[in-house]
Amino acid sequence: MRFPKLAFIFMFVGCLVVYLTYVKRHYDDSKPPVSDQLPQHRMDTHKQSTSAQVVSENFQYGIMLDAGSTGTRIHIFKFQIEPNEAAKLAHETFRAIKPGLSAYADDPEKSKEGLLELLKVAKDTVPDRLWSSSPLMLRATAGLRLLPGEKATILLDKVREVFSESLFLYRPDSVSIMDGTDEGMSAWITINFLLGGLHGSETPTVGMLDLGGGSTQITLALQDEKTIQTLPIDYVTSFQMFNISHALYSHSYLGLGLMSTRLAVLGGFEGQPLAGPQELVSPCLAPDYSGQWEHAEVLYTVKGQKAGEPIYETCLTKVEKMIYKRVRKIEGVKDMDFYAFSYYYDRAVDLGLIDESTGGTVRVSDYIEGAKKVCNNMSAGGIKESPFLCLDLTYISVLLQELDFPPDKELKLARQINNVETSWALGATFYCIESLHKHGTQ
Repeated sequence: MRFPKLAFIFMFVGCLVVYLTYVKRHYDDSKPPVSDQLPQHRMDTHKQSTSAQVVSENFQYGIMLDAGSTGTRIHIFKFQIEPNEAAKLAHETFRAIKPGLSAYADDPEKSKEGLLELLKVAKDTVPDRLWSSSPLMLRATAGLRLLPGEKATILLDKVREVFSESLFLYRPDSVSIMDGTDEGMSAWITINFLLGGLHGSETPTVGMLDLGGGSTQITLALQDEKTIQTLPIDYVTSFQMFNISHALYSHSYLGLGLMSTRLAVLGGFEGQPLAGPQELVSPCLAPDYSGQWEHAEVLYTVKGQKAGEPIYETCLTKVEKMIYKRVRKIEGVKDMDFYAFSYYYDRAVDLGLIDESTGGTVRVSDYIEGAKKVCNNMSAGGIKESPFLCLDLTYISVLLQELDFPPDKELKLARQINNVETSWALGATFYCIESLHKHGTQ
């Protein structure tokens, strides 16, 4: 009878080991990510992952570091991946640090501390068994674009060094400077992913407008083959997602961002000015206004012209001359829904057209009429607290019309869709993961 007893003991121990392994794995999966307790955590869609719709454990993580001019932000996205179904965003973890990578241009070694701090958030969030299958990426935007080439290269090499030791899925080309077109495409993917327009359903895709400080982007899906053939090849991007092909027009106008435009309309030039005090005089400012404005680390004294001609008409002429023949009209924008972001959103808030937290819908004519009202109020001595609002609104209204949006065209303004921020980071991460899955199944 000894043999059956030994067999029973071995069977009991084996079952106990299997049970304890299951309990440990279940406990690891159920632990909340550490960043859920971080004060900087900006949003949390974790409730979605506990709904009745999300019952599987087929999760894929993607880690994106957005290296901007003022700080570096980490986005850790958790996607639910099901066979033959569109992926769902189950959770996002966010953390931001300052300053931006470009602040370490003269001492790249110092950048490691902040990078390691952000990677610790990722390691506390992603289960360790999934580290090797979770892509880790960094995309740098304006801050590194403006650095001399060699300094930017050295900084990015330092990032690659840190990432290569992280144990996450990493390739050297996962670290790069993002150009404006890629930024536009990634933001377009984010919006349409959140709205369901990429999932092969009957939901049409929407276009995207973004107005930053140094550049502005427009991105939309192209349906007509004739239109595609008439466009410069550099502006058209084709890609597949959910086994559906998308042809996108995406163009970034460098130098037509709001701050760069301000400088141009005021009469200044991008880059370091000549020696001596920089004084700019413009009809887009109130006649009695005098103040200081800093742009690209250069401090300017700005003044309004003496009272005389109507401010709006004179400012409009200046803006139209500055933008003349610099923007291409695209067929089809009148018949497609568009979402607009960044300074489009902020100036609509300044006008009281939308709620700052919830967004809303505006017409192009709202910007036109808003510009007229603000500029005329300045003539009467009002709006002292927003000296550039007349110029900004006039430019936005002209830019939209140059892009072929008629005055009655409605634009949707949003910072979030379905409680998720409309950041390019989500689109860029999701596109990378889709590519990994596509190549992995071939």
